[in-house]
Amino acid sequence: MDLMADEAAKEVTDRKSRAKVLLLKGVIVTALIGMLTGGVVLWDDIMLHMKGFVSTDLGGVFFILANVSGAVGLFSLIWRVVLTLMYKSEAPCSDDELPTITIVVPAYNEGSQVLKTLRSIAASDYPAAKMQLIAVDDGSKDDTWLWMKRASRELGERLDLRRLDRNSGKRRALYEGFMNSTGEILVTIDSDSEIAPDTLRHLITPFVREAQVGSVAGNVRVLNAHRGMIPKMMDVSFTFSFDFIRASQSQVNTVLTTPGALSAYRDSVVRPDLEGWLNQTFCGRPANIGEDRALTNLVLKAGYFVRFARKAVVYTEVPLGYKGLCRMLLRWARSNVRESLVMGRFVFTNFRKGGKLGGRINFLLQVFAMTVGEVLKISAVCTLVAYPLIMGGNFLVGAAMGGTVPALFYLLRHRNSNCLWGFPYCLFWVLTLSWISLYALVTPHRSSWLTRGLTEEHKAVAEQPDPWTVSVAASARTGLR
Repeated sequence: MDLMADEAAKEVTDRKSRAKVLLLKGVIVTALIGMLTGGVVLWDDIMLHMKGFVSTDLGGVFFILANVSGAVGLFSLIWRVVLTLMYKSEAPCSDDELPTITIVVPAYNEGSQVLKTLRSIAASDYPAAKMQLIAVDDGSKDDTWLWMKRASRELGERLDLRRLDRNSGKRRALYEGFMNSTGEILVTIDSDSEIAPDTLRHLITPFVREAQVGSVAGNVRVLNAHRGMIPKMMDVSFTFSFDFIRASQSQVNTVLTTPGALSAYRDSVVRPDLEGWLNQTFCGRPANIGEDRALTNLVLKAGYFVRFARKAVVYTEVPLGYKGLCRMLLRWARSNVRESLVMGRFVFTNFRKGGKLGGRINFLLQVFAMTVGEVLKISAVCTLVAYPLIMGGNFLVGAAMGGTVPALFYLLRHRNSNCLWGFPYCLFWVLTLSWISLYALVTPHRSSWLTRGLTEEHKAVAEQPDPWTVSVAASARTGLR
């Protein structure tokens, strides 16, 4: 009876959850229709005011920047659409063709999620005899190490556990795994992520098909998309970033960033430079962030291709709150600034055999966004303050239109109405997140990880002498790196 009651309660909760999602989607659609309809009805008045606005000095500057940015954006969109349409996933290799691999999973204050991560890797259809799995506890202060030992009891000799005496950063934890690896290909998977059974096979296939492939980026989706508005919006953003942006970059053999959640590197390419990578500095300080982008640059500089594997899917957790999301995006943005400077030193040299133009275009588009794009943001804010009535409505309509491409692409890829979250995300980004890249541009020297914390609840569990006799629920994660 208790079981039946629990199932009934769960069904009621699920129905309420579905009703809330439908209501939110209804609100999104209504708001979009309202904004677009208002824009059409008031079009003549808007154009009349815009003509007067453009005739001013401030308006003239904004108009020029907006048109230049629009032209570059249109070129970028068309170019990437063409390349993405050309992208095709490779047929996966057979067991006999697959090389040996070493998977390194760095973990810090991860709690019980690390066990799920390791289980998902062990459940892979990759030949067990060709797969070495190393998990490194980066001096966690919670019970992460205890969950890792539980994984060891389950997986036996398949899992190699290592523990750093103190928290030294993700880069150091990865280095520990790399230095103890035996595989021809090094795979990195974040400890807050889970992979599909065929993910590793698809991830490794490009290395087998072409000897010049030095690194492959996995396809990142959101693991906790069911837990709130931010994860739902981020799932649309991730789909656009990976299935569209990285797929297009892959066609010119120059994916700019291989994600920490899932990436693979040819050991013979990265091993000679691992010491330099570990001890990398920026402005005289240790580079404690951006280890994935730094590895990507290392591979590109060595003259090798960096590809994207669409069917190598990994599901990763994203922050549930605004503050956590800002910290994650700020860390990524600072890394982007740093490694763009690094890439600028070699991308216009004869850095590899074969085509280089596509890689250079990718680089220039990123630099344009980091420079002219940021100036345009400042101009837009100044213009909005000076002419709120003229520009306020334009920004709202523009934000709605800006969400069209990610939303449409998500719909084409996944065939469901979750695509609608692309519209509020675009507005959410404009109003609350657009400051991040500008702030990162003036603070790239800061290297704090920002997003991994430890609550008193974590500490209480970590101090228990025998964690398996107490509730392990208290070990739930509280943040993301």
